[in-house]
Amino acid sequence: MYAYKYKDITIKRIAHDCFLVSNGKINLYFDPYKIEEVLPKADYILITHEHFDHFSIDDIRKIIKESTVLFMNEMTEKALGEQLANKIVIINPGDSIEYDGIHIKGVPAYNTNKFREHNIVYHPKEDKKLGFMVLIDNVKIYHVGDSDNIPEMKNLKDENIDILLVPVSGTYVMTSKEALDATLTIEPKVAIPMHYGAIVGSEADAQDFAEALKKKGFESVLI
Repeated sequence: MYAYKYKDITIKRIAHDCFLVSNGKINLYFDPYKIEEVLPKADYILITHEHFDHFSIDDIRKIIKESTVLFMNEMTEKALGEQLANKIVIINPGDSIEYDGIHIKGVPAYNTNKFREHNIVYHPKEDKKLGFMVLIDNVKIYHVGDSDNIPEMKNLKDENIDILLVPVSGTYVMTSKEALDATLTIEPKVAIPMHYGAIVGSEADAQDFAEALKKKGFESVLI
């Protein structure tokens, strides 16, 4: 597991779309999955949607504590059922929540051109699956979730995003080329590729994205 330091924030990519974000006081996780080592217990867990490679109860149990708060949409809460006694906060695309040291905004995440069968995409917009925009210690992080380069991203340049966590594998999410186009629209300070090396996608997809982005004058880091 590798780490990247940005100002006072440390970001560790654990696997796939799973990241640990920490400022030394708050430990925040996105989409716990394939956790194979002892990690700090979570203050917050943000789950983009209910698919097994983003919503893994076994992995959540490895990092959860009594006070951990989980943020998810209604579909994921329904899949969770009564498995955890922790506080659950429902968030939908467009919602903004201020919560004890962090600010969280729900961002739409859906497919426009990745189909499981004719005219049926893997991640429909109506499911209200999530990307997350998190502000912690004046650092804004956007975890795209499982998404294509959607029209809503055209409005995100004004968000002044510091760290973009963007999928690059194709099949269920953006290809590396589509991720490049989305990143050039959003214009983050740093882009970190994800969604490779576990279910679909390879290190080569991440490297292709990073190299192409650097040629455009933007910073990209593989972690």
